[in-house]
Amino acid sequence: MTSLRLNGVTVRFPFPPYDCQKEYMSKVLECLQRSVNGVLESPTGTGKTLCLLCAALAWRESLKDAVSAQKIAARLGDQELFPDRPLASWGSADADSKAPNSYTDVPKIIYASRTHSQLAQVVSELKNTSYRPKVSVLGSREQLCINPEVMRQESNHVKVHMCRNKVSTRSCVFYNNTEEKSTDRDLVTSILDVEDLVKYGNKHRACPYYLSRSLKQQADIVFTPYNYLLDPKTRRAHNIELNGAVVIFDEAHNVEKTCEQSTSLDLTPHDVASAIAAVDRMLQEQAKEVGHQDAGGEDGNLEPLQSGLNMELSTIAKIKQILLDLEAAIDSYDVPNDKGITKPGIFIYELLERAHLTYRTRTPVCEALEQICGHLAGKPGIFLNTSGLQKLSDLIQLVFCGEPSETERQQQMHLNTVHFKVHIHRETGYHNRKGSADVWTSSSSKKQGNVLSYWCFSPGFSMQDLERQGVRCIILTSGTLSPLSSFRSEMRIEFPVTLENGHVIERDQIFVSVVDRGPDGVNLSSAFDRRFIPENMASLGNTVANLSRVVPHGLLVFFPSFPLMEKTLDFWRGKGHAERIDHVKPMFVETKGKGAFTEVIDGYYNKVNDPASKGGSFFAVCRGKASEGLDFADTFGRGVIITGLPFPPKMDPRVILKMQFLDEMNLKKTPELKYLSGQQWYRQQAFRAVNQAIGRVIRHKEDYGAIFLCDERFKGLNAREQLPSWIRPYVRLHDSFGNLVREVSQFFRVAQKLRPVEEKKPTTAGETLRPADWQSSSTSSRSSSQSCHAQKAKVLDAHLPSLKRRRLDDHTRANDMSRILSEYEGEGQGRKTRPASLLEALERVDHCRGKEEEVGEEKAHRLSTLSLQYDKRADDDLRGGKRKIRLVHGQKSSLEVSDEVKGSRAKALLAEMKKSLSQVTFDQIIQALQNYKKTDNMDILLSEISVLSEDVNTHSLLKGIYQFVRSHHKQKFDEKCLELIGQGCGYTPDHSLAKDRQMVEGLKPSSGASGCSQLNTQQLNRGGPHLSQQGLRGPQPGETSLPASASRTSFQSTFVAEVKKALGPEKSAQLFSALCSYKNTENYDNMVTTVVSLFTERDEDFHLLVRFGMYIRPHHKRQYKRMLNALAGLPDLEEDASAAAEGQQTQAPSSPT
Repeated sequence: MTSLRLNGVTVRFPFPPYDCQKEYMSKVLECLQRSVNGVLESPTGTGKTLCLLCAALAWRESLKDAVSAQKIAARLGDQELFPDRPLASWGSADADSKAPNSYTDVPKIIYASRTHSQLAQVVSELKNTSYRPKVSVLGSREQLCINPEVMRQESNHVKVHMCRNKVSTRSCVFYNNTEEKSTDRDLVTSILDVEDLVKYGNKHRACPYYLSRSLKQQADIVFTPYNYLLDPKTRRAHNIELNGAVVIFDEAHNVEKTCEQSTSLDLTPHDVASAIAAVDRMLQEQAKEVGHQDAGGEDGNLEPLQSGLNMELSTIAKIKQILLDLEAAIDSYDVPNDKGITKPGIFIYELLERAHLTYRTRTPVCEALEQICGHLAGKPGIFLNTSGLQKLSDLIQLVFCGEPSETERQQQMHLNTVHFKVHIHRETGYHNRKGSADVWTSSSSKKQGNVLSYWCFSPGFSMQDLERQGVRCIILTSGTLSPLSSFRSEMRIEFPVTLENGHVIERDQIFVSVVDRGPDGVNLSSAFDRRFIPENMASLGNTVANLSRVVPHGLLVFFPSFPLMEKTLDFWRGKGHAERIDHVKPMFVETKGKGAFTEVIDGYYNKVNDPASKGGSFFAVCRGKASEGLDFADTFGRGVIITGLPFPPKMDPRVILKMQFLDEMNLKKTPELKYLSGQQWYRQQAFRAVNQAIGRVIRHKEDYGAIFLCDERFKGLNAREQLPSWIRPYVRLHDSFGNLVREVSQFFRVAQKLRPVEEKKPTTAGETLRPADWQSSSTSSRSSSQSCHAQKAKVLDAHLPSLKRRRLDDHTRANDMSRILSEYEGEGQGRKTRPASLLEALERVDHCRGKEEEVGEEKAHRLSTLSLQYDKRADDDLRGGKRKIRLVHGQKSSLEVSDEVKGSRAKALLAEMKKSLSQVTFDQIIQALQNYKKTDNMDILLSEISVLSEDVNTHSLLKGIYQFVRSHHKQKFDEKCLELIGQGCGYTPDHSLAKDRQMVEGLKPSSGASGCSQLNTQQLNRGGPHLSQQGLRGPQPGETSLPASASRTSFQSTFVAEVKKALGPEKSAQLFSALCSYKNTENYDNMVTTVVSLFTERDEDFHLLVRFGMYIRPHHKRQYKRMLNALAGLPDLEEDASAAAEGQQTQAPSSPT
């Protein structure tokens, strides 16, 4: 531990700081001491998080020392406690302000970052320091709730409703223990992140969500995602007190966007309709109660209603009239289909006045809305959607902020709306996905209402609001804030302290080149008019293929957008470029969905760590998950290729209006206010995204890597000036591609000699090497990124909130898989006989671990989402490992074919399924095979595995199941495959003979595949898109689904008719759209949120929600049933049965030992 004195404050640092770190901490202390705002840029890898924590906490300790000195001086009078250290020198932390008078006056530090996983890294850094402040980490119920009944709900609305209900009735045992555990010394004095807090809650059966809110009151430093601060609604919900606090925004390059989004609002027709339905429900309930009271006495209406709602019927009726008038006002505008109507921000007052919403009526309306929402949220039984009411309340509070007098009202209205635009446009969310087909599509084209959008286009609105809360100072910091002048002007508050820090690396650690032409001399450009020209795409493919040969280990390739990446990779696959790249560095492709991303990135990490490989290549998009939140330190990111400039979509209404807004502000030429022009902002957004992606390559002082800017537009001086200041001096231009290759090869040879890394050791059988298991030999332990490898799993949570739930379920899933395999194994216990068929080989898949035998001429050596090959042994299927198995038609008789080969073939297919499919789909297939083994029912098997026919990438898996089909069903299975996917399984009549008949007649057994074919193991993307990124698709021309019975069709038609009658055309269209999306994506969460909100608006529609279960996929049936029970207030019978069984086991006497 090193102590140094900066700006009169003693700072304890884990190691001797670099000069750039001293400069950074000095600037932080300057902001704190002078109570002024600061914008501090320091490149990734310079340890800014550690510097922020140490400087801020040292300053806070100095203030506490000053308070102690005051108290001691008051007792000692004129005497000194230590002759060699006068009391006046204690805690000289404030240069321009007085020291606080008490410990409670010492400012609290609010530390905000973009995501919880980034905050987890910050908390980890704090543990590496000598400071031990009281800490609180704020989170939502989604992250912190541990009540099993609440966690089981898929809809966030249902979770919040259920939690509030349990808290109000004190029926949550975890909440009831919170008050007792909130003072626990171990809790208060420990430094816990969200995951640690959940572990503590589970251990002590106390609610982490309410514990974090309790800890916040006494915390010295509060960690929170920064939307909790910037969104006034969320800030009020968490009761975050900002007066006198120090607010730090880390990773602040996203603050601008978050500021605008948090103060923008879209009021859809569904929001207004659901609000009207909720108020209708209230009117009906209150009318009934008033009727009962009238029956009991003449003055019954004067008494408080038994429901506990202190509101007259007339008030509720007025709220309904306001909603009806607002709906009519919004829909009164004739909006073109392709464009909307845009008005100045102040127009919102004219529109709301038509619904009787003004400054005069603001307070009573908001109070009434709050009472109605609270009353409905606290009611037990069926969940009622109140989001529309909440949105209206949020809109009123946003528009009518401030307390102006009558004379000042017009000026206040102008100030409130100067940063806003009103945009009225058609609702487009009801449109079906292209090519989808379902029973719901018939009404999806019905006319929809208008959407009222009230959009903010200046982040300064939120930043000024923060200042008005009385904060001491605001510090914005990130690795990519350049150019600082424009960033400061966007914030609309003063930033007296600024810093553009240099990097800690030397010249020989970074190689930056503008690659304007490919190896074939074709100019490279991602401009809109050139990006899809075949010559340009081919030249870019040749460029990446050649660079993949000279860049060691991991190579990152960033595209401007998903559509461009998908089309380019599809082109490369057809022309052979992808195969060339994959041969050298197996290709992994970033996915749009959350669930598959962790598997893809794990595959990339493992491939880079594999000592037998030359590394891997990871293809991603700027502004995506990989460019923002992941750490590609050392060998995981030796090179970064930027394939173009990621400009925002120019036809997006918000982008168009943002540029118009900035141009209008510039025309006003307001003194002392500088705005970017619309074009400057548009250009800046592209370079901010580029700079963020570039930051993936150098992560600490001993790291090194190369950056390739593959677009001719980077040649311009203006473009290079937009790059980070630490990169600009190293940018090179080459007159030929050959010279570039020579220079970068020389760069890596020198870098590897000067900074060698530890040799990668081969993994033992059955072992998966993860980033946390592999350590670089670099001396970067002094860097803030020293624990980057160990934190990769946490980093993934930034983009995958569901990982927490998945980790909780992993043990259960592993047990389920073990049980399935053990059932198969149990039947063969004690027998030495070999499996008589491939079906029996499946049964003994776990028993013959280690017996695998490779078949074919060539051993697999690559793992990627292109080649779909995996080099892990097949018996690693429970851990997700893979091995390529080449299947060869046997030339011997059945007596000579090895049963071990059959067993390994079955194991290989299971392993491929495990890696290629989502967990729920894999479980569904395994269960279907088990049922088929017991019942011999081919029809049920076909219906369960037909999901594999929906994606061309999983067709090979469907055909692979042919080997498990019993002989008398093989012909039927082959015909069904031909019907579903247009390909058979190589069926011949001899396949239908039982094995004993084959032996008698000397027939050769089929291998389950025709010719010398390789099992298509699918990619890591969980059966989702690969290079084409087409995803799960509906039936294509020439394909047919399993036929449905006439009775089922009739039943569905009746149900659809009832739905249309109950919901009306508008809501029916929303329901149809949600179901079509669910059919294509299997996104249960999104679908169930929409369905529940529609079917629970009226009690009489609840039976439709129950009947809707016919459209739920089998692997979601149980979740859906539990949700229905929860909504109806019924007990969970499965959980009760499980608890009863567990209780019986507990009561059973233990056997004596």
